[in-house]
Amino acid sequence: MPPEDVRIRRWALVGLVLYGGAAGIVLLAPVSYSGIVHAIDSWLRSALGLTWFGSGWVEFTANILLFVPLGFLLTLIVRPHGLGVVVALLVSAGVELVQLVIPSREASLRDVLANTCGAAVGAVLAWLLVLRGSPRAPKSRVGEPEAPAD
Repeated sequence: MPPEDVRIRRWALVGLVLYGGAAGIVLLAPVSYSGIVHAIDSWLRSALGLTWFGSGWVEFTANILLFVPLGFLLTLIVRPHGLGVVVALLVSAGVELVQLVIPSREASLRDVLANTCGAAVGAVLAWLLVLRGSPRAPKSRVGEPEAPAD
């Protein structure tokens, strides 16, 4: 693995640990976020005139945004790259199952959908911003000897 890939994966792993701690608190704390969601909804309605964007959409959008970093970081760490979105789907489903037993929390398939969409957005961003332009070691063709290492 080229040194640049090792460095990227190392930083992504540190980011994943930090993100995991913060996201774990938000996702598993026994508190209801409905007051925050309703406050954002009221602000969108009064300040911006977005009357069509109800509380359900605020929560859906928040779930998407919450999982963008997970998809981004997993795509930098896991090979093949698309596997990161599958891992995020499994994490999301696990979180929703745990929320079934947490007081004042509600599990929802809609949240799993939003979380997975957010992870997919993060994966695409990781590919566009980091992986696409990352130099890769040249691959030898079948039957050709590999280039000697320097």
